[in-house]
Amino acid sequence: MKLLIDADFIVYKCCAAAETEIDWGEDVILVTSHFSEAYKAVTKELQRIALSFGDFSEVILFFSHHKNFRKKIYPEYKGHRNRKKPCGYKKVIAALQEDYGTIIMPELEADDSMGIYATQHPGNIIVSPDKDMRQIPGRLYDFKETTLINEEEGRNWHYIQTLAGDQTDGYSGVPGIGVKRAVAIFEKDGYTWETIKNTFAAKDLEEDVALMNARLAKILTIGDYDFDSASPILWTPTTSN
Repeated sequence: MKLLIDADFIVYKCCAAAETEIDWGEDVILVTSHFSEAYKAVTKELQRIALSFGDFSEVILFFSHHKNFRKKIYPEYKGHRNRKKPCGYKKVIAALQEDYGTIIMPELEADDSMGIYATQHPGNIIVSPDKDMRQIPGRLYDFKETTLINEEEGRNWHYIQTLAGDQTDGYSGVPGIGVKRAVAIFEKDGYTWETIKNTFAAKDLEEDVALMNARLAKILTIGDYDFDSASPILWTPTTSN
């Protein structure tokens, strides 16, 4: 059993906590950071996670690529996240690549790389606080509890997020519908693409808008990636969906 860890989250948090502001006056504020302090905080967090499980064979850290294929689908995706990375972010990642097994896949977010790896190599544990990972069948540790997710639950969560959207990531889903309302709609009308289309249509939104949201919401699995071309296979509704 391996621990597949969303390291983007951990490194960002620890590097931001290690920043210090120095006010030089004259309208100048300098932001500094101690690399050793940030790196120590990251490794301490990784050790804490490891101790929560005890018996495992390896830790693999997943990071997002600097390019993101979802921006080709929707240029405004995560457009509101314009804050620069905290001091030391890239240097800490470079050091972790020397000390740990790490995976960064071209144009993919860490979530997608974890989803692909977890479905290619079942039996491992995803470690991430991101609710998006509830799409991936297997075991998910969200820093509070471990949940076992089956394939149907994973598919259903993708559909729920398609309707509810994700304000953090910058796609809206169906206006006025959150997770609870989305669940109620699917429980009433069924977890189908027809239900999704009809719910978007009720707000005068065309099927192409529904499809765009579904593709933005979808966390990639082994079946959603073409290794020959090193590119994602965009999600498309079928009768099996």
